[in-house]
Amino acid sequence: MRSRAATCLVLALCVPLALVPGCAKPPEPAGAAPIKHEHKPPHGGTPVVLGAEIYHVELVLDPATGRLQAYVFDGELENFIRSPLPALQIDATVRGATRTLRLAAVANPATGETVGDTALFETQADWLKSTPSFDGMLKSIVIRGTTFTDVKFNFPKGNDRD
Repeated sequence: MRSRAATCLVLALCVPLALVPGCAKPPEPAGAAPIKHEHKPPHGGTPVVLGAEIYHVELVLDPATGRLQAYVFDGELENFIRSPLPALQIDATVRGATRTLRLAAVANPATGETVGDTALFETQADWLKSTPSFDGMLKSIVIRGTTFTDVKFNFPKGNDRD
């Protein structure tokens, strides 16, 4: 008899909890424009979407030095994701000419990141000091066993067209 009473008590407590709405997105009002899903790059850089927002690369340019950094993030631009690559290549089209940027992996002893296991890549190019905008293509990046190739973007707009 006690087990039946205990079962009834558990059901009485659990069923109302199952009916409580969770994190589901509320329906949009009829005729309303859809709400744009946005992510804020944590370094104020250019977000480059990989796949269906599976991952992002944030490009950060210091125009005074011509240093370009690429940070690899999760789909929400919140957590760093390490890549096994020793370098990334970006082909930039500037005034009709193609320039190649090779961003080397950056080791960080404070986080345990090493070349071949890091979320940060960087390069320096003097022409970036006077080039505020270019069309780019990230040639290839491997993240957690998935390879993304020929990812097109604009700097500084990115490639998120939603």
